[in-house]
Amino acid sequence: MLKKMQRRFIVAAMLAFGVVMLALIVGINVANYYRTTSMQDRLIGDLMEHELRVFRQPKAAPPPFADIQGGGPEAEFMTRFFAVHCDRKGNVKAMSRDYIASVDEKTAGIYTQRVLLKGRKKGYYENYRYLVNRDESGIVILFLNAEVPLQFMRSLFWVSIGIGCASLLLVFLLVVFLSRRAIRPYVQNMERQKQFITDAGHELKTPITSIATSADIAAMEHEGDEWILNIQKQSARLAHLVEELVALSRLDEGVPFPEKSRFSLSDAVWETTEPFAVLAKAKGKDYSQRIEENLTVYGDRNSIQRMISILLDNAVKYSNKEGKIRLDIYRRRGKIRIEVFNTCDLPDISNLDRLFDRFYRVDESRSKLSGGTGIGLSMARAIVEAHGGKIRVKSPDGKTICFSIIL
Repeated sequence: MLKKMQRRFIVAAMLAFGVVMLALIVGINVANYYRTTSMQDRLIGDLMEHELRVFRQPKAAPPPFADIQGGGPEAEFMTRFFAVHCDRKGNVKAMSRDYIASVDEKTAGIYTQRVLLKGRKKGYYENYRYLVNRDESGIVILFLNAEVPLQFMRSLFWVSIGIGCASLLLVFLLVVFLSRRAIRPYVQNMERQKQFITDAGHELKTPITSIATSADIAAMEHEGDEWILNIQKQSARLAHLVEELVALSRLDEGVPFPEKSRFSLSDAVWETTEPFAVLAKAKGKDYSQRIEENLTVYGDRNSIQRMISILLDNAVKYSNKEGKIRLDIYRRRGKIRIEVFNTCDLPDISNLDRLFDRFYRVDESRSKLSGGTGIGLSMARAIVEAHGGKIRVKSPDGKTICFSIIL
């Protein structure tokens, strides 16, 4: 129980920190992308306006960097770009490569055709930010070298990923180190609760046994007395309840089954189901079972048999009159599956998982008549989980119910 609780604490803490770290990494990189792209778009927009003026009025156009705001005196030497002028069909008419040396006419033509095929007004292609201007005179595509900003964005992305992974690892080590201390008060409270149940169970056994013995003696003297019969019935029920509470408390321990072994599940189930098959038939119910041969499992044989007994007893007690009960045990995909099915009349199927809560009853009156204690299914779930398995319940229409176990 302690290890399971510790794992849940670690998983919850790491999920919370992971979500926050992921949000920070995404936020930083997205903000940097939009900031860098906006700066590139402002610059390429100014350069496009200059290129259009040069194309329309070559002699009256000012130098290319005179109109760029915030460019600084070194902008002319730091900014590399080229422009391609095309007709309205996309055929290249002219190129302006005065401010770049690494791109020849053939490469510029290839870039132009590929950008036009995208059909977008602006975007990134290779290491360039491009802007497409369309008007009646034709198409102008300006390519701005963005190698340095793109390299910075990639570096920031990988650095943030690295810092995030390192932070996750560091937090994981800290959480593992501090988790036992963090859950210690809760564990101590649970230990006190289990100890109280165990001690109370042992203390109650003596008076319950005394009451039952006294009732048996009184019954011999006053045979048929309904009050004495009721005392016998209730003392037996109370003794059974105390026994189940103590057993359930032990299942919550770290090692509830210290002597596990591999045994034949098929044989164990055959031994367990025989009395329930007879009981179901005596009550006029249709009982069937399919138990695959040669199934083995590693665990505690008695507890597994007890779990099967709880589920079958529950099916016999709460199935409707002349109802159907079916037990299926088989192997699928390397795992053993146990299914207990029965017809029933469930008044509410909105929250079936509450059936595993201690002392929860769907129908209080029927439960009292059947003599149930209300913790049988809780014990069944505890046994399954103590063996590393899972138990689920489903009822599609409230007329049938099926408990499914995977070991």
